[in-house]
Parts: sequence; C-alpha cells; structure tokens
Amino acid sequence: MSHVAAITQLIKAYDQELRRVMYRRCGCIETAADIVQETYQRMMTGNLWQQAENPRALMHRIAANLATDHERRYKVRDHYVDNVDFLSEALQSSNGIDPEQIIAGHQRLDTLAEAVNQLPPKCRIVFVLRKIEDLSHAEIAERLGISRNMVEKHLRNAMQKLQQLDDL
Repeated sequence: MSHVAAITQLIKAYDQELRRVMYRRCGCIETAADIVQETYQRMMTGNLWQQAENPRALMHRIAANLATDHERRYKVRDHYVDNVDFLSEALQSSNGIDPEQIIAGHQRLDTLAEAVNQLPPKCRIVFVLRKIEDLSHAEIAERLGISRNMVEKHLRNAMQKLQQLDDL
C-alpha cells in the first residue's frame, strides 16, 4: 500500500472522531476544522506517522498540540485587546489625567520596547517567550533546544538589564 493510500485510509477512519474532539475543545467548528487540516498537513509532511506504533494516537497528539498553540495565541491576543480597550476607556472617561502623564507613559513604553530590542538575541527571545507568550521555562527550553538552567540564566540577565533601565 502506498504512503498516500495509507494516510488517506487513516484520515477516513478517524476524521469525524478528530473533528468532534477538536470541536469540543475549541467550541468553534471552523477552528476545529483548521486544526484538523493542519494536523493532516503535518502528518503528511513528516514520515513520523509511518514509524508510530499507534498512528491514531499520534494524530490526536498533533491535534492537541495545535489546539494548545491556538489557545495560547488567543490568550495573548485577548490580553492585549483587553488592555487596549481598558486604556481607551480610561483615556475617554478620565478628564483628570494630565496629558503630560499620558505622553510620559508612552515615552516610557517606547523606552522599554527599545531596551527589549537591544537585549542580546537569546535573552530577548527567552524574555518574549516567557513574559509575552507566557510559556513555561520547560516549554522555552524545548522550543529553543537549551537547558532550563540556560533559560533561567537568559531570563535573569534580561531582567537585570531591564531593571538597570528602571533604576535610571
């Protein structure tokens, strides 16, 4: 049996099951369909599924990992959207805020963004993954292929450099 025929048979056998599981997890039929499609794409690009003892379990694991990534992206996006909405409401509803304070806050934010951009590459990546994307030390270590101790070291260095900025 050819590889394409084998994976086609696998997809036919478990498509509805995988879609149901992803729909229950995401609560959105379109998102579930996107995750399932990406799962199939990843299954076909790699040949790991051919070596797996249980290809069905592998397919479910890939889909679960994709769903987790999707949830993380939306968690970060929602966090920033909520903060933007909050800031907009605060600026519109509060006539007591001094415009100079607003400008100073924007300048402080620009200074912080510039400081983050000037961090050494590994420190910057670790800082962004931890503080912005909210990944754990173990997840960062796995993603970057470094030890958890190195993740902690890079994060500590980044925080020290940013703290120096705050002390000025």
